[in-house]
Amino acid sequence: MAGEKDLAKLIQQMVPKLNEGYYVFATVKNTDKINRTDTICEFKEDEGVTIVIEKNKADQLNLTYEFLLSWITLTVHSSLEAVGLTAAFSAALTKHHISCNVIAGYYHDHIFVAKKDAKKAIEVLTDLTNNYK
Repeated sequence: MAGEKDLAKLIQQMVPKLNEGYYVFATVKNTDKINRTDTICEFKEDEGVTIVIEKNKADQLNLTYEFLLSWITLTVHSSLEAVGLTAAFSAALTKHHISCNVIAGYYHDHIFVAKKDAKKAIEVLTDLTNNYK
């Protein structure tokens, strides 16, 4: 099934879900000592491999990280070709001074926000969904 491309439908159907736990972004030079089933995702950069991982697992691996994040999944199946969804939800979060780090998966968009902002972010995203015209 192809993902949704229509912006109005995407926003009206995005239904944000707060995943349990706390997550961190960390960078490592190599991933040999990291169990790949423990990472949420990885991205190779010139400086190293950025990984998103649960805080507890990062602590067990003695990884350095800067702050705790909560993970929100937008449950609508969005197309990788969709235009405007990231701009719409990031603008809504920006109005409330909530920083977000976005990762697009094949089926869903995933938003990482500071732990302290998780509840407010869900409220903002739900409000956007419920009031988008």
